[in-house]
Amino acid sequence: MRLRPFLGLVLALLAGCGDAGGRVDPADHDAFYLWAGVEPGPELRQARTLYLLAGEVRRDDPDSFVLLRPAAPRLPDQDVWLVVRAARLDWGEDVHRAVERAMRQWRGRGTRLVGLQVDFDAATPELGNYATFLAALRARLPREYRLSVTGLMDWSAHADPAHLAALRDTVDEVVVQSYQARTTIPGYAAYLDKLARVPVPHKVALVEGGAWREPAALKQDPLFRGYVVFLLPD
Repeated sequence: MRLRPFLGLVLALLAGCGDAGGRVDPADHDAFYLWAGVEPGPELRQARTLYLLAGEVRRDDPDSFVLLRPAAPRLPDQDVWLVVRAARLDWGEDVHRAVERAMRQWRGRGTRLVGLQVDFDAATPELGNYATFLAALRARLPREYRLSVTGLMDWSAHADPAHLAALRDTVDEVVVQSYQARTTIPGYAAYLDKLARVPVPHKVALVEGGAWREPAALKQDPLFRGYVVFLLPD
C-alpha cells in the first residue's frame, strides 16, 4: 500500500471538513443585517449596529428606487446603516434623490443614521468600474455620513491591487459576504486568509445558523472589524 498518497487524501478530506466548526448564533454578536419583512427577535436588545434594507434598484429600471421599508424606523440607540440593494449601477437622478430623501427621513425620525451601504455584487474583474461609481456616489453623500459596501470573498484573493486601493480612497468599510442564500460558502477560510489584502476596514458577514469556524488569519488582520449576522425570516 502506498501510504503517502493515502495520507494526502485523508488530510485533504479533513481540510474540506474544517469549515464546519460551529454554527452562527445571533446571541454571540451585536451587529446584524435586517432585511425588510424580517422581524427582529431578542437580538435587537443587544444590537449595537444595524444594517437595514431600505429599498432596491432593480435590473429592469435604473430610474426607480423601490422602497421595501416605507416607514422610516426610529432607532436612537444603535448605529444604523441604510442599505440599498442594487442590481445595476447606472442610477438615474430620481434614484439618487430618493435615497437622499430616505436618509433625511430616517434621521428626522430620530434614528442614529451613520451612513449608506450599497449592496451590489461587483464581479472581481469589474471592481475598477465599481470604484469609479462609488467615488461619484461618495461625492454626493453629505459629509456627516459614511459609505459602506458589501464585498465578495473573491476580491481578497484575485482583485487587482490598484482596484482595491481605489476603494481605500472612497469607502469607509467593506463587509465581505461569506454566505449565499442561507448557507455558508464552502472553502471560505482560504479566501478570508487573504482578507488583509483589502486595504479598507472590513467586516465579515455571517448567515444565521450557518457553519462557521474563525480563520486564524482574521485575528492577525489589523483592519478586521468584526462580524455582521444576516438574520433569517422565521
